[in-house]
This record gives sequence, structure tokens and C-alpha cells, in this order.
Amino acid sequence: MSNNDAMNSEIRFLEEVEEKLKTRITEINALFLEGEKQIESMHDYYWENYTEMDEYGYENYDNQQALLGEVNANNERLMKKQRLKKMIDSPYFGRVDFLFEGEEESESFYIGIGNFAPKAGMTPLIYDWRAPVSGLFYDYDRGQASYEAPGGTIEGEITSKWQYKIKKGKMVYAFESDTKIDDEILKQELGSNGDVQLKNIVRTIQKEQNEIIRNVKDKVLVIQGAAGSGKTSVALHRIAYLLYHDRKNLKASDILILSPNSVFADYISHILPELGEENIQEMSFDLFAYRELKGIVSDCEDRYDYLEKLIHFPEMGIRESYLKKQSAGFVGEMEGFLAVLEDQLMDFKPVKIRTLEKTEEELIHLFYFKFQDIPILARMDAVMEYLVDEYETLYNRNLPEDEVEEIREKFNRMYVTRDIYKIYNWFLEDRGYETLAKIPYENRKLQYEDVFPVLYLKYRMLGGTRHKHIKHLVIDEMQDYSYLQYVVLSRLFSCRMTILGDRAQTLDSQMQDVLTFLPKIFGRTIRKIIMNKSYRNTIEIAEYAAKFTGEKDLEYLERHGKPVTEKTFDSDEELLNELIREADAGMDKYETAAVLTETMDEAYTMTRMLSNRGLPVNCIDRDSSTFEKGVTVTTFYMAKGLEFDQVFGVFPKKENPMTGQAKYICATRALHELYMYERA
Repeated sequence: MSNNDAMNSEIRFLEEVEEKLKTRITEINALFLEGEKQIESMHDYYWENYTEMDEYGYENYDNQQALLGEVNANNERLMKKQRLKKMIDSPYFGRVDFLFEGEEESESFYIGIGNFAPKAGMTPLIYDWRAPVSGLFYDYDRGQASYEAPGGTIEGEITSKWQYKIKKGKMVYAFESDTKIDDEILKQELGSNGDVQLKNIVRTIQKEQNEIIRNVKDKVLVIQGAAGSGKTSVALHRIAYLLYHDRKNLKASDILILSPNSVFADYISHILPELGEENIQEMSFDLFAYRELKGIVSDCEDRYDYLEKLIHFPEMGIRESYLKKQSAGFVGEMEGFLAVLEDQLMDFKPVKIRTLEKTEEELIHLFYFKFQDIPILARMDAVMEYLVDEYETLYNRNLPEDEVEEIREKFNRMYVTRDIYKIYNWFLEDRGYETLAKIPYENRKLQYEDVFPVLYLKYRMLGGTRHKHIKHLVIDEMQDYSYLQYVVLSRLFSCRMTILGDRAQTLDSQMQDVLTFLPKIFGRTIRKIIMNKSYRNTIEIAEYAAKFTGEKDLEYLERHGKPVTEKTFDSDEELLNELIREADAGMDKYETAAVLTETMDEAYTMTRMLSNRGLPVNCIDRDSSTFEKGVTVTTFYMAKGLEFDQVFGVFPKKENPMTGQAKYICATRALHELYMYERA
């Protein structure tokens, strides 16, 4: 077949698929509208006949179940319609012709973001990128190949592979390819302009990425990935794959991602819906901790305040104190303190529940032996409930609720204190650390270094609720979590985990490498995967960034661009003139630019100065929740995980212990152009 004939054949197939997609959407829409009418009719019937339904509620229950069933069915129709509408724009992006072992003719499999068959039960025209057969497209060139199906390994031969770009239902290109994903396609897709949201990568998934995405065996999967290696995209595509692979047991609401801030959460929020899945839950671990400590302190310093102090006051021992209080040694000291705390904490007294009397010795026995496995501050509750139950069983009568509460208060008064803030202070004093201010609750504000020690103490003394409803936890920026934070996480979650990050991007170069202690904390085998190929930066930017880390084993997509500009300015006036000139030039060809500073005060100052010069800018700080097109001004630490077409790093000439990390993170945000400026 000639090239023209092949292209004409592809265009005819695309037109056929587009027509059948439109027909199917029309059919589903008709069913949806009919379902809406049915739901309305059921509502009307329910309210008109509610008073006449049987007294036992059976008919009422049946009607509610029928209504719920119809609502769920219609929600599924709506989701299916929305997914097919997305496919209209670009129904598929790849094709594999596979000759099954023992067969004489190849079978063609077109691959897109979702399955599509003209009718239920028919052979699909398009296969979901997550389907077993679709793995052939990502993992193999022409030649012998195999894939894992529910019934076992399927062997055969790839006789042809095609790659397509379809936009607004029109064929942009179609060509036969011998390679897994052609490098030119990669350069076009990954080297295009930055967006305000992370891009899905289904068209360009590489073999090593596909292995991670389709990994269903490992309970804890750790991805150590270089900046721009696509680790966050891969993690989200892995979640989409797991949802597809295990529909019966895993729902989007069963998955939680711990992300660094709200802007990053917004940046990644569209990926799963774009892949046909509902969004998953997201939160910051720090915010979670602050909420958990609300009954102990009125306020907490956040991570960003800690980082700012570290930059402004590098000689004050702030880092050393923080690292000490997050270490395994400090956890060991707290455990030693807890082992002897019980004697200091308790003041047992004889107790009387109406006619049932218990001596001090009997209470001690119950507390230290019968209920020894219960956390200490929850233990008296257990003793009290045991004795109330004993009384009610003995006298065959229930105590009124208000009397039970009075008894509970009586038992809790046997604690010298239940104030965890005060107990933490005892520990600090006992071990020779600087103590916290002895002030009432409303004035208490924890420094960031004390947030997780106090939370750990709370869980050890009161018990922490295991979040059993979470079946998969995603931890992003793993390198910024301390030993103690992982210990707390291990007490909260016992589910499968995808943990990802980049050692080189740690916010503090003195932080211990998490891979040295994760296996010990989680007590199970951890699968570690290295992603050392970066797809984001040009070669010039990547080589510049590597100077700050000394990393030598990284690979880069061969994409060249402008050399990195490094300049020192004697005045803000000169710096602003150059920055605005380059940013204005970039506006004609790019979507996004960033001015990145070390501190938030510097970011606010740059925002004001640039705005006064007439350059429209958007400032991102800890209260921001969205990432917008145009010029963004923020700090290096708020920009983690984001990418921009142009990046302007603006740093003071005087360095501090975080300058190298800050410049590395800043440099690796840039897709096409990087300008590193110093203010003398």
C-alpha cells in the first residue's frame, strides 16, 4: 500500500470512528434524559404516596433503593457521555498490529484514553491505554512481543506500529514508527509551551515509566526521580491504572495524595478527570497535623515560616535544633521518657460507683496489667467503662448517661495532668532541652520543630485513628519529610503507597536520605525505582542545574535552546529593565514565566516593583490556591513541582546555607529559557 493510500485509509477510519462516537453520544444522551424523567417521576410518586406506604417501611425502603439505583445509573451515563465527548477531539493516538501466535493475519489495536465500542458487547474500535494489550504500544518495537492478560501471557509478533496526532477530530499526522515512542514526538510534546496544569502523558509514556504505572505487585513503591523526569505524572497515571485494574475494590475516594501546597494540588487536579477517572482526595500533611493539634495548642508555625527563618538567620542553630527533634534518636528519647512516665502521671484513689467499691490497689492492677496495651491517656476510660459494665451486670441495671459522665470525670482526675503540651515540656526539661513557654492554651504557638514531636506524643498517649478507608496513599516530595514524620504516617496508614521525590530537590541539604530509614519504619519490603532521565529542560538548562548537585548519572532528552543567562546587577533599576525586556519578548511565544526569589518578602517586593513598571504579574504565596498563565512571582520553595517556559531567578549576592538548593530548584523549573540574576 502506498503512503497516500495508507493515509487515506487512516483518515477514513478516523471519520468512521468520529461518526460512531457521535451516534453513541446521542444514544447515551437519550438514555440520560429518559433517566432524568424517570427520577422525577419516582420523586413525585414517593411524595404523593408517602403517607399511604406500609407501616413497617418496606415499601418506603424499596422505593428509596429503586430511586438510588436510577440515580447511580444516570450518573454513570453522564460520566460515559463526558468521556466520549473528550474522545471526539482526539479518539486515539497509537496503533499496534499484533500477530497472535498460531494466527496468519495481524489484528489492529487502536489505543486512546478510553475504550470505545459502538454497542455494548461489541469488539472495541479503540482500547483504553491501560488495557493489557495496550502495553505492547509502550513496551516493544516491531518483532517478538508479549503481554499479560487475565488468562496468562499472550505471545506473538508486532508487525506494525503507528503514531497519530488528532486535534479537533482532524488528523494532524499519522506515521508508521519502528521506535517505542519516536524521539521527535517526545520533543514536540514535552518541549511545547508550559501550561497552568500538568499535562497527561498517555501519548508519550516510556517503557520504564510504563513498568511503574502497571506495577500492581509492590505494596510500597518508591520513585526516586530527577527533576523533570515525569515522576508526578507517572504516579498519577499509576493511580489511573490501578483504578482501572481493580474497579471492584478501589475507588477514587479510597486514595489520598499528600501534596506540598494548594497551588500544586490545583496544578495536578485535572489529570485524573482527563483520563476518565474521578479526582482523588488531596491534603497537606502539615495542615493535617495542625488540625490534629487544635485541642493542644491554638496555633502552629508552618514549614514556610521555618524555611524563612533558616534563610534569614543561618547562624542561630535553627536547623540543628529541627533536625535533632525529627531524628530517630529523639524518637528513642521520647520512648524512654514514656516508659517511666506512668508513675509520675498517676494519682490513684479509691473509687465508688454507687454500692460498688474499688481500692487503690485494684485500680492499679487494672491500669498496669489488664489494660496495659491501651495508650496511657485513654486507659482510665477503659478502666472506668470496665467497672461501669461490672456494676450494670452485677445489679442488672443501666446507669444514666449523666452519671456515667460524672464517673468518667472522677477517673480522669486521677491523672496529674492530661495536658500533652505540659507533658511534652516535662520531657524537654527531663532531657535537658529548652522548654516551651508555660502559658495558657489560647497563647500557645508551637514552633515547626515541635509540631510533629507533640503530634507523636499525642498518638502515643491517646492513640491515633488508623485511616483504614484509605487504600492507597501517594506521598509527593518525599525528600522533605523527616524520620519522625514518616513514623507518624506509619501509625496512620497501613495501606499501599506510592512515594516519590528527588533527593537533589530537598529543601534542606542536611536532611537524611529517606531511603536509609523507610524500610525500617514501614517494616516491609520497599521497591525502589530510579528515574534518571529528565524530559523537561533543554540540555543547556539541565547542564547548568547539574552544577549545584554534582549529579553525573542523569540522562536528558536531546533538546537544545538558548544558553543560560547569568548576570549580576548593581541596582534594582538595571535588573528590572533587563527582566521586563526579556519577559516582554517571551510573551509573544510563551504561555508562562516565573520570577523566583529566596524569600517571600523578596517575592512581594518584586511583585510590587514589576507591577509599578506595568508588567502584569500574579504572586503565589502560602494562601494561593491556583496557578495562572502569564508572569508568576513566588519563592523557589513554592515553585517546587511546577514548570514554566521562562524562569528568572533573582537572588542576593550574599549566600546562605540554602542558596545552592534554591538555585537548583529554580533552574529546574525552566522549560526553554533560564535567567539567573544576582542583586549586588
